[in-house]
Amino acid sequence: MPKVIITQPLHQDGMAILNAAGFETDVSNGGTPEEYLPFVKDADGLIIRIGHIDRATMEACPNLKVIGRPGVGVDNVDVKAATELGIPVVIAPGANTRSVAECAFTMMLTAAKDMVRADRELRKGNWAMRSEYRAYELYGKTLGLIGYGHIGSILASLCKAIGMQVMVYDPFVKAEKIAADGYEYCATIDPIVEQADVISLHVPLTDATRNLIAAPQLARMKKNAILVNCARGGIINEADLKQALEQHQIMAACLDVFDHEPLGPDDPLLTLDNVIVYPHMAGQTKEAASNVATGAAKGVVAVINGEKWPYVCNPEVYQHPRWNK
Repeated sequence: MPKVIITQPLHQDGMAILNAAGFETDVSNGGTPEEYLPFVKDADGLIIRIGHIDRATMEACPNLKVIGRPGVGVDNVDVKAATELGIPVVIAPGANTRSVAECAFTMMLTAAKDMVRADRELRKGNWAMRSEYRAYELYGKTLGLIGYGHIGSILASLCKAIGMQVMVYDPFVKAEKIAADGYEYCATIDPIVEQADVISLHVPLTDATRNLIAAPQLARMKKNAILVNCARGGIINEADLKQALEQHQIMAACLDVFDHEPLGPDDPLLTLDNVIVYPHMAGQTKEAASNVATGAAKGVVAVINGEKWPYVCNPEVYQHPRWNK
């Protein structure tokens, strides 16, 4: 009987698919190799909801045929090693795009209206803060998108619907496509950094995007700028961001993701009243949780059964001798 280990329980719809396939399942409730290796040494599949996997761990699991990710981010998987070992890395593209886009949209509205701080102050009895006039309208303001994939394009349409202008930087999307959608194309992030009222990040974490937003970029942003990150921690330099927020170089930051997760209660960012935090749950709506879980589970089942599942981040893996016996 094939065996699949999950680092943290999947949505019940995903678990139902694994069970219906007749697979043995177990949950490690830990995301580090040290925590889950005893479970996965003889397993056929591993689904990583939390945590990471490296080459040494893969090599210590000779039966491992597939790694599943309930989502599209794979910065926590050594994809190069998996490909060289003939292990497909299953992803669930598009499964949570609407949820993440709606979260980014909600965050920017919440920040623009100074809503979280107002809630806190009113609970203290501070009615007078309503006359500080920090809140502002987004109508006529400019959204700067860094990344124009599925999530970014949905967010752009939401913002356009409320009368915002949209600027887009994405080196993998042609200028003609962005212009045809009715948005301004940017060849670099510089115009966005300098002109956008709201900047929203929708790129993967890579060597090229790590610390993409740091002190030099923050210093050039507008005083009323709102910075939103529902992509990956590490794209923003958190130490530089904290300093910029303390000095009110920008109005606010809205963060769903962080360098180190879970975020501890003593994290310096939590001392600031101009940052909105969310526990990496932009894609954790009921609908999205079901979609990513079922997408990952279906792919894991298919690969273990010998099928070349199309939704993998490393399709070249199917050229491996393991798949051409």
